[in-house]
Amino acid sequence: MEESRILNVGIDFGTSMSVIASDNGVRACVPSYVGFPKDMISRKMLGKEVLYGDDAIRHRLSCNVYRPLELGVLKHSDNSKDNPSGYQQTIEVAKKLLEHLVDLATQGRPEDFIIRAVIGAPALAGESNKQALIDISDGVLDFVQIVSEPFSVAYGMNLLNNTLVIDIGAGTVDLCRMQGLFPTKEDQITTYKAGDYIDNVFFDLIEAKYPDANYTLNMLKQFKEEHAIISNNAEKLYLSLPIQGKPTALDVTDEIRQACRTIVPEITEGIKYLVSTYDPEFQSELKENIILAGGGSQVVGLSEELEKYMLETLGYGSVKRITDPVYAGANGALMYCKDLPEEEWAEFKKNAKKHPKK
Repeated sequence: MEESRILNVGIDFGTSMSVIASDNGVRACVPSYVGFPKDMISRKMLGKEVLYGDDAIRHRLSCNVYRPLELGVLKHSDNSKDNPSGYQQTIEVAKKLLEHLVDLATQGRPEDFIIRAVIGAPALAGESNKQALIDISDGVLDFVQIVSEPFSVAYGMNLLNNTLVIDIGAGTVDLCRMQGLFPTKEDQITTYKAGDYIDNVFFDLIEAKYPDANYTLNMLKQFKEEHAIISNNAEKLYLSLPIQGKPTALDVTDEIRQACRTIVPEITEGIKYLVSTYDPEFQSELKENIILAGGGSQVVGLSEELEKYMLETLGYGSVKRITDPVYAGANGALMYCKDLPEEEWAEFKKNAKKHPKK
């Protein structure tokens, strides 16, 4: 292949946020929502047939809005035969989202260039989940490889040995132990109490405490993303919600803290397992290199909470947050994409259709 005709991209196709990074310098992130106008009035008002990300969320009253990923994978990809119509709809919506990401990354490029992509997926995504990502890439990407999301974070940060990466997303929490090799199943754990789970627990707690308040899950999600906290030392947190139409400041400090803490037990069990089953000569170094990634890594007090647990159960431990939680996965996937030898790319079947250009 001619180097000048190749565009390498790394993609974090996430439950809540989808991110792309390419070697032409473009980086973009889009909330993982796709909207379609409901009728001719909404089409006239919006002036477009498809809306993406914040645009879809903003106009959700006028659109049918879909989020094609759930628990880190495409919906129905585990049981596509049981719900063929639902799976087909997911594929169509996800493909439009992927096309949108690629369009953002390829503006101004010639039409005949070749796109090679590495896409991040949950650590223990099954073959059907990975195949679904390959299916939506047909006609959009020319070559594609699927890797685990925490691995791509580790690769991008050059943390390839005696490191444990914990990637906290909306759908899953993925733990990946790096030991200088491509990680195996035994090196990885996926749990499903993640950002979406926190949102639902927060919703239920607010409903129980303030039954007269009016709110949506999206309103609570936005508040959580700005104020997520576990620490007991925080000032009071107030959320303004309408009660009988009047905005009212409600104390939600205990509720947001309690909701965020629900993901901790499974993370700590994952840390304990991956440390205790590691080569005993290198367990000390592994415990000193615990890395928090993903949007959930920004929960205030989470790293301290995990260090406290490790002190009590494993003797000690050091937990650090990455500085770029939004783009770390896509950046690492891009680096891996660029580093893959040409002979390995040659082994992948080239997609039959050329990606569409608009």
